[in-house]
Amino acid sequence: MVGDSPSRDRTHAVVGAGIGGSAVAHFLQQHFGPRVQIDVYEKGTVGGRLATISVNKQHYESGAACFHSLSLHMQDFVKQLGLRHRREVVGRSAIFSGEHFVLEETDWYLLNLFRLWWHYGISFLRLQMWVEEVMEKFMRIYKFQAHGYAFSGVEELLYSLGESAFINMTQRSVTESLLQVGVTQRFIDDVVSAVLRASYGQSAAMPAFAGAMALAGAQGSLWSVEGGNKLVCSGLLKLTKANVIHATVTSVTLHTVEGRALYQVEYENEVGNGSDFYDIVVIATPLHLDNSSSSTITFEGFDPPIDAVQGPFQPTVVSLVHGYLNSSYFGFPDPKLFPFASILTTDFPNFFCALDNICPVNISANFRRKQPQEAAVWRVQSPKPLLRSQLKTLFRSYYSVQTAEWQAHPLYGSRTTLPRFALHDQLFHLTALEWAASSVEVMAVAAKNVALLAYNRWYQDLDKIDQKDLMHKVKTEL
Repeated sequence: MVGDSPSRDRTHAVVGAGIGGSAVAHFLQQHFGPRVQIDVYEKGTVGGRLATISVNKQHYESGAACFHSLSLHMQDFVKQLGLRHRREVVGRSAIFSGEHFVLEETDWYLLNLFRLWWHYGISFLRLQMWVEEVMEKFMRIYKFQAHGYAFSGVEELLYSLGESAFINMTQRSVTESLLQVGVTQRFIDDVVSAVLRASYGQSAAMPAFAGAMALAGAQGSLWSVEGGNKLVCSGLLKLTKANVIHATVTSVTLHTVEGRALYQVEYENEVGNGSDFYDIVVIATPLHLDNSSSSTITFEGFDPPIDAVQGPFQPTVVSLVHGYLNSSYFGFPDPKLFPFASILTTDFPNFFCALDNICPVNISANFRRKQPQEAAVWRVQSPKPLLRSQLKTLFRSYYSVQTAEWQAHPLYGSRTTLPRFALHDQLFHLTALEWAASSVEVMAVAAKNVALLAYNRWYQDLDKIDQKDLMHKVKTEL
């Protein structure tokens, strides 16, 4: 097949240099070999939704703040790049209903368990068992990928992991699924909805699969990267020796040369317009509608035409506020007595989803978290930019407010079908998997899948694509 000749270097294009784009560049090189040339197009800064903001000469996470201990690809990247886990500065959490705290964490693990049991009976155990069952099945993906298996669509991937149960979970709500396993409505309203608001800015009406992944992230040990999570993206691109082109990709056009597909990527930057030809193209940014209701990238020359628009995303605003918390709003007139570093909120009509007293990305050995009566850097997540009156509600006074607005996650429930990774023979869309669940590790899983899919298609190894009953196959291969 064309491309097998070692005399011709293959060229790949990746659109987007967030975690998905950086990881897919790394995995493509891993599978196709060091001679492959990879161009990565990025209109903004490398890191995408992994980003920092500087406050008082210190940098703080303004995008994805931490990862779960089961994020195996991310763990692997950190190890390969020689990065370190950031030292954790523990703090207590609480859930606020707008009038009072419905749940307060203590420093005693057993007392926390007792409180959960006292308030909600066996619901939290049932929730834990439900989440663990989902995660146990989802973790099969690492074994499948280690054996080189890939999937051309999100539905095929989910079916291989959890069969029709996982597909059904993308069509039923979190509430419906949890009530069925015996979790009470009160526990869903008080605790589950608060976690989903903090993770996705959405409610327990969202699909159960995405909800289960978010709830898994709220349990277990979390970690982040010393120096900033975005170092993973820049590190992977450097390791891959990818050619980063700072430009906006406007279109992908299909050409056929000697019977095989060649993709022309057109882009524009400060200098003007340009284009280049590639064997393989991976779109690693969301293909949702922009404000003018047109997709950000057009696809030309494809028959049938490519309809890759995936529906709206949920906007999230992250505000980093350097100031004094108004602890009175939370029922603590004396700020010295305010014990919480993190506050989640329930579904009451509210202007913010979560509030955290955050630490910088570089933590020295003698670092201590600011006391509640001191000026600290607080991270506020909200669906819309905070009004001055809302800032005054949360803070007695403040020195600065800096914001980052993200199209953070798909607006779940807004589309009926699960999208495909393969848009054409060697044209792929990475963020398709976000429509099942959305996290940094999910993007890394999607990146590995797309790299394997491209490799297996290129070498016509069709036995490695969309296979049924993989658990049995993998067992017999061992």
